[in-house]
Amino acid sequence: MDRARIMVNEAPVFFNRGPSAAARLMFFSLLSLAAMIADYRFNYLANVRQAVSTVMYPVERVVTSPATAYQYMSSYFISQDRLLGENSELQRRLTEQSAQAQRTQAIEAEYAYLRLLVGAPERLNTKGIVAEVVHNGHNPFIRKLTINKGSNDEVRPGLPVIDATGVVGQITAVTPFSAEITLLTDKDQAIPVMVVRNGLRAVAFGSGQGGTLNIPFLAINADIQKDDRLTTSGIDGTYPPGLTVATVSSVEHGSALAFSNITAVPTAGVGNHRYLMVLTTHPSADYPKIELPRTNPKAGKEATPGRRARGNKSR
Repeated sequence: MDRARIMVNEAPVFFNRGPSAAARLMFFSLLSLAAMIADYRFNYLANVRQAVSTVMYPVERVVTSPATAYQYMSSYFISQDRLLGENSELQRRLTEQSAQAQRTQAIEAEYAYLRLLVGAPERLNTKGIVAEVVHNGHNPFIRKLTINKGSNDEVRPGLPVIDATGVVGQITAVTPFSAEITLLTDKDQAIPVMVVRNGLRAVAFGSGQGGTLNIPFLAINADIQKDDRLTTSGIDGTYPPGLTVATVSSVEHGSALAFSNITAVPTAGVGNHRYLMVLTTHPSADYPKIELPRTNPKAGKEATPGRRARGNKSR
């Protein structure tokens, strides 16, 4: 019984032939080491490696394709999320920079306007105060503004108000801390003007609507044309001479009209600016009144006071 059990546990005799497992392990280890050294020193197995790599490449691609596909899909969605986030961030920055650029442009435009406005009194050889518009009247028939300068700042009724390009209006009411400006386009405003091209004098009245001026009471043969530039004549003692007022926009003549129908558009930005200049030096103190030449009815020509004086002396 014991012998039969021993024979069952023991391997058959023909399986025990050849070297032992330890000997085979040692042999193949030494063979692998020798092949590695020979390949490293003499590069004998390069062709073998290349052939094996070529044969195994399709198998490697098939085996690794699931992992590659997973990595590709993961990186794709991650890239999409990152791109969407970067796009949103760029849009936000673009909006902020656009708003900042608009604010910068507005500040630069206001700074350039203020430089022109502050330089206006020097060009006009007078003095002025820069005032900020704090209220704009909403009545379409009454064109008035309120500024933040008043009698405490030497502002008084009758002073002219200009912007960087021309006449805006006139101070008509004053409080200690504010003043009211009646724009030259108001229906109750009148301003003496002169045509720069030929010196023709007239009076421009506010139309009250449309932001225009009317020049009535000029004969139909008066030498005034479209695009003529109008400036203050200075004969009223309120506005200094030479201030730009308006540009003639239309001239209508007709046999049925007793006078020409003339319309002009103000050069200044009437009611459009945030800052204005009040000319505090009264023009009558700095500018002599212009005496119009008088006509001698007997001689049929203009005679100056000097000529009349000499004529009286000769008599």
